[in-house]
Amino acid sequence: MSELDPLRRRTANDFTFGDSIGDGSYSTVVHAIEKDSGRDFAIKILDKRHILKHDKAKYVHVEKDVLNHLNGHQFVVRLYYTFQDQASLYFVLEYAKTGDMLELIKKYGSFDLATTRFYVAEIVLALEYIHGKNVIHRDLKPENVLLGEDMHIMLTDFGTAKLLPVVGSQDEGQGGTQGQNKRNSFVGTAEYVSPELLSDKVASKASDFWALGCMTYQMLCGRPPFQGKTDYMIFQNILKVDYTYPDNFPPVAQEFVSALIRLNPASRLGVDSEEGGGYTALKGHAFFEGMDWENVGKQSPPTITSGLSPPVKVVPIDATDFVNRLNDMISNS
Repeated sequence: MSELDPLRRRTANDFTFGDSIGDGSYSTVVHAIEKDSGRDFAIKILDKRHILKHDKAKYVHVEKDVLNHLNGHQFVVRLYYTFQDQASLYFVLEYAKTGDMLELIKKYGSFDLATTRFYVAEIVLALEYIHGKNVIHRDLKPENVLLGEDMHIMLTDFGTAKLLPVVGSQDEGQGGTQGQNKRNSFVGTAEYVSPELLSDKVASKASDFWALGCMTYQMLCGRPPFQGKTDYMIFQNILKVDYTYPDNFPPVAQEFVSALIRLNPASRLGVDSEEGGGYTALKGHAFFEGMDWENVGKQSPPTITSGLSPPVKVVPIDATDFVNRLNDMISNS
């Protein structure tokens, strides 16, 4: 296997495309192998026509800029190359062989406390890094937490992320919303969106802590805390902070989640405020008792054990037809 040449420009013909491993409203992610190096990659293929038709160009630029800004952290997916052809844009990304956190939750139904604690710790370190770089993720959810072959996480999908002004600039905010930005349209996923984004549309690092609480809850009991038959009903429950804990939910985890899922952004654990205590308070919570924060990424992840909910049967999807059509399109381009 040869080494990567980061300076040589790539095209679609430099890769052998495999199975589809994910899709969005205007993109598809496929497993691909670089022909020269034999390296595995995940390639995000974005449809130019759809992007222009639906005015999504700004999200594409944001994702590329943020990924370049964040490149280099163990728990954030790495962007290697970008290129384009007449029909598509291509982002060549780090390949997560194990899939995403949602797939893992469905496979096991839920996680035991030890597994949850470990993976939440890795997500905390990823958030600490991106927040330190003035980036708000804004769509933190299990689908956007990937797992590599070594079972460590990679935070991904920064298409709706927000890059805040640098500290000390005129637009930099302070207090409970940790650098709140101007009002903007709603982004995110219904089950994990924070109440302030529904009410006043303010982009805030505190919103990521709310989503962290929702994810912790879901890891332990197999479902997000806020549910409803429609997005509207979910939003109403979020605005009222209307959720309950199942029987046998670990008390220390309940205390941790409750400290994150708070209506007032300034009072959420981890927020850089008097009540939130910043990352020092977040990492010092009893939920993480005994956690070796300096060596989390070097540790072997715990063997996953199911928690409160039983596994969900996952039906595999046959992506053969899509892969064949994609390779034919590339060969004929």
